[in-house]
Amino acid sequence: MTKLSVNINKIATLRNSRGGNTPNLIDVAKNIQEFGAQGITVHPRPDERHIKYQDALDLKAVITTEYNIEGNPIPKFVDLVTSIKPTQVTLVPDAVDALTSNAGWDTLTHNAFLKEVITEFKRHGIRTSVFMDVDLKLIEAAALTGADRVELYTETYASQYTLGNKMAVAPYIKAAKLASELGMGINAGHDLSLDNIAYFSQNIPNLAEVSIGHALIAESLYLGFQNVINQYLYKLQG
Repeated sequence: MTKLSVNINKIATLRNSRGGNTPNLIDVAKNIQEFGAQGITVHPRPDERHIKYQDALDLKAVITTEYNIEGNPIPKFVDLVTSIKPTQVTLVPDAVDALTSNAGWDTLTHNAFLKEVITEFKRHGIRTSVFMDVDLKLIEAAALTGADRVELYTETYASQYTLGNKMAVAPYIKAAKLASELGMGINAGHDLSLDNIAYFSQNIPNLAEVSIGHALIAESLYLGFQNVINQYLYKLQG
């Protein structure tokens, strides 16, 4: 069965918008696991605008499932990950000011760099995954870095699926098959949602894990509003 790792960056964004500690990131991570998710994902960025580096350290003590830390492997990030030793590190080529991840690695241009970084993470016993577009030449090059897995960047699939184009999954099937043949596991993430996840997971062979954050948090708000509003109304009745 494909594992669900929940990205809790948006919880940190909400907390940071007011200061203080509401919502409590640690409690949310505990609850998500209690509700059945098989992993927690965080993506600390250099400006710490959502997940802070201290959050990543604090979460280590409460994650009993899989812990996945995403990010661009700048020296500060490498030091953080090797000190925590999470289950998995996902390497993402974010620019410092990136709003969200919007492209996979050019594994031809950056092959030597990725190989060096991945070797360091694996020396600490950390499973490695590389954020990838579905370019078959780049998938082939990713295998040469020593990566354990690739994470397929699914924004194109998600946007096309919304338009009714189910054939948008075809390049992802080819990429997944090739990655498997080359000995790498398959992860996926970005804009996956309740609307499109079933079709994707049913068609992608050997899909080990999906990482979902923005859509899942937004859907949780919508699906929970009725319950919370009814509780407020009940309490206001005196």
